[in-house]
Amino acid sequence: MSDEITIDDFLNVDIRCGTVVAVEPFPEARKPAWKLKIDFGEKLGIKKSSAQIVANYTADELMGRRVMAVVNFPPRQIGPFMSEVLTLGFSDEAGEVVLAGIDRSVPNGSRLH
Repeated sequence: MSDEITIDDFLNVDIRCGTVVAVEPFPEARKPAWKLKIDFGEKLGIKKSSAQIVANYTADELMGRRVMAVVNFPPRQIGPFMSEVLTLGFSDEAGEVVLAGIDRSVPNGSRLH
């Protein structure tokens, strides 16, 4: 477990939901990954993310999928690709990432409370 944080610490992390609208291979990545384009709605627009989720998801499974991502980290250069958001998930028993899920319909760009 991590150190305790305050509610203000939590509120500083901006986690939003979005819909995957494009998936491309990322052969230049050191670990297998997909390049994702995620639609976060009118206010935030479409953002790019590198996601190491190849072991559990095909490109077809990702298209149209609802995901959660941290949208207020600074962009991060990953090889030739600039990742703008951190797509969220949990490690399975094999250490591979399983995406965090949204079980009801909410608008793209909705913030996690």
